[in-house]
Amino acid sequence: MTDPTRPSATPAFLNHDRPPVPDLVVPRGVQPFHLHLRPVRGRLVRLGPLADALLSRHAAQHDAVLSLMGEALALTAALATALKFKGSFSLQAKGDGPVPMLLADCTEGGALRGYARADATKLATMLKAEPAPPAGALLGTGYLAFTCDQGPDMDRYQGIVALEGVTLADMTASYFRSSEQLQSRVFLACARTDAGWRAAALVLEKVAGEGGVDPAADAEAQEEAWRTAVILASTVKAEELLDDGLAGERLLHRLFHEEGLALDRPRALSYGCRCSRARLAQVLEGFPQDDLDHMAEGGAITMTCEFCNLDFRFGPDEVAGRAGRA
Repeated sequence: MTDPTRPSATPAFLNHDRPPVPDLVVPRGVQPFHLHLRPVRGRLVRLGPLADALLSRHAAQHDAVLSLMGEALALTAALATALKFKGSFSLQAKGDGPVPMLLADCTEGGALRGYARADATKLATMLKAEPAPPAGALLGTGYLAFTCDQGPDMDRYQGIVALEGVTLADMTASYFRSSEQLQSRVFLACARTDAGWRAAALVLEKVAGEGGVDPAADAEAQEEAWRTAVILASTVKAEELLDDGLAGERLLHRLFHEEGLALDRPRALSYGCRCSRARLAQVLEGFPQDDLDHMAEGGAITMTCEFCNLDFRFGPDEVAGRAGRA
C-alpha cells in the first residue's frame, strides 16, 4: 500500500486507505455494571494503551492540555456506550480560555478520537501562575455540548449547557442536572505514567425506581442506596483508575462488593481516526478554485488532520475547486 498522505497515481476521491496510524483495540475498554435491586448503574472506562496512542499524536501540546483531552476521551466513551445509536457521539467544549476548543467523539462501535486546540500565549501566561490548571481555568467561559449524530437521515440530538464548574466532571454533572434531570456522579483521571499516558472514567447514574429495583424499597430507601453507592465510588483514587495491573472487575469489586455488584457485557474501544485522502479531497473540492490556489505552497496543498495530526499533501492535479470542475 502506498502512503495515503502523499500524492498518488490513485485519484484522491478513490483513495480510502488509512494513514499510518495505530491499529489498536482495547477489548474490555468499557465495563458496564449495575447494583442488584438498587437504582444504580454505571460504566468503568479504562483506555489503557489506547490513551497513549491517541494523546501521543499531539506530543507538542502541554501535559495540562493532554490531560484534559484524555479525560474528555474517557468521558465520551463512558457516555457513548450507555446509548443505543448508529453514528457518532461527541463532546465539544468551546470557551475563551487557553484551550478554546476541546472535542472527542466515539462511534457506536467504540472508535475513539479527539483533539484540543490551545492558545500558546494564553496557556504560557496561565502556567506561570498555575502549573496544573483545572479544566475550568483552561476552557474559560463558554459552552459544553453533547451531540448524537446518526447521519443525514436521522434527527441529530444535542444538549448544550454553559461551562460551569472547576473540573470536567463538575461540568458534566451540571449538564445532567439541567438537561437530563438525571442524578449522576462522574470521576475522571488522566496522567502520564511509566507505561505512557493513561485515562479512565467512572460514571454512576441513578435510574428510575422501576425495572430491576427492589419493589419493596420506597423512595427514601432508594435515595439511601444511591447515596451509599456515591460514597463508595468517591473512595476511588486516580492511581487505581489508571493502574494497568489492577483489573477493572477487581476495582469494581473493591468498591461495590457489598452492594450487589453485577457486571454486564464489556465493550471494546479502538483508535478511531477516520481520515483518508478521499474525505479530505471532498472537503477541498468544496472551496472555490481561487481559494485552493491561495492554499497551495510549493505547488501542493497540505491539509492536517486535527485528530491524528498527520499532514496530507495534494498535488495541483488532484483536486479542483467549484469553479474548476467540468
